[in-house]
Amino acid sequence: MYVLRRIDGLALPQVAAIARRIVDEYGDDYLETLLTRLGARSVQGEFRNLIFAANGPKPKIILSDAVNNVLEIIKNEQHCLVYHQPLQPSGLTWRDLVAWWAEKTDRPADDIETAASLFRRLSASLASPAEERLFNAYGYLYRMSGGWDLPALIPQVYLHYTPYTQKWIQQLGQGKAIRQRMDFLLLLPHQARVVIEVDGAHHYSKDGRANTHLYAEMVSEDRRLRLAGYDLYRFGGAELTPEDRDGSDSASITTMLWDFFISLFERHEIPFSIPSQHSQP
Repeated sequence: MYVLRRIDGLALPQVAAIARRIVDEYGDDYLETLLTRLGARSVQGEFRNLIFAANGPKPKIILSDAVNNVLEIIKNEQHCLVYHQPLQPSGLTWRDLVAWWAEKTDRPADDIETAASLFRRLSASLASPAEERLFNAYGYLYRMSGGWDLPALIPQVYLHYTPYTQKWIQQLGQGKAIRQRMDFLLLLPHQARVVIEVDGAHHYSKDGRANTHLYAEMVSEDRRLRLAGYDLYRFGGAELTPEDRDGSDSASITTMLWDFFISLFERHEIPFSIPSQHSQP
């Protein structure tokens, strides 16, 4: 009765947030099932490392200390970025990432030029014009009112390492692992994780012909990510390329991306809106 009185009158998202905190701290399979039905999923385990934005050869990564979950990059470390600051309940915001970059590069924090230099460094890791268009459209949102506190859109995540529960290891199966690289990752409040993939032809074809094996591998990895608690959204490369999209220009593609991201913010209760004076890219 005490609990019922305390939560009486709360909106469903507020009740779900309380339930998520209970699951995170104490664990409860039944409550976890209810949250999954609501779409209130999160990744279990403590955040450890984020290795991302490689602008050169792929980093070689090993688990050097299995007891303390310590990762070590043994080759090509100079080509990637590593973020290992404690993750706040609000997730990883653009402000957080810029502050980390400012300390790393000995620049002033909360400075536009510091943020711009980080944006340029992240852009250097992108693998295709379609990825660049998506990243630039999101980056424009950083310039809006309140944009500093938006979730950071992290490109080319080679390893987002979170120690899984024993239950998940059993589900994953011996010798299997989630995909080594994600095109983009958002670390949202309440341990929510959003993966965004931009699919070029190499995701589903080989030598210009559809390849069912490549497609099967892709959707198999998608299932594993979702079962681990990630939300996954895919864009076809042609969606983001004006010459491949009938009747579309750069502005309409950018608007489509804004609509997607704002809907995503609404789903995760992240306040944001594009002021009318910024309706054009």
